[in-house]
Amino acid sequence: MKAIIYHNPRCSKSRETLALLREHGVEPTVIEYLRSPPDTATLQGLLRQLGRPARDLLRRGEAAFSELDLAARLDDEAALIAALVAHPVLLERPVVVIGERAAIGRPPEAVLTLLTDTTS
Repeated sequence: MKAIIYHNPRCSKSRETLALLREHGVEPTVIEYLRSPPDTATLQGLLRQLGRPARDLLRRGEAAFSELDLAARLDDEAALIAALVAHPVLLERPVVVIGERAAIGRPPEAVLTLLTDTTS
């Protein structure tokens, strides 16, 4: 089963999600997104796989969220994606992709839905 985790090793939820995947026999490709930020096409793909809008991937408590006045642009998908590309610290973490599906690991157990009914 091919899996990817967009991971921040300093984040406890991200570490817990990675450990949970491993406990279930999944050894994902780990992408430390602060070191290797996703580009626009990758983010658009993640959003499709999540079935969610870009605003759901934003960490609203980050300083950059306020500094960029993103609260006023939550319906501007292109602007939010551009902000995520330019400021990857805004990306909610972790994001796990298995096959054609993705989930945000908040709580970490949320990614377990990706392990059921998967043929990847």
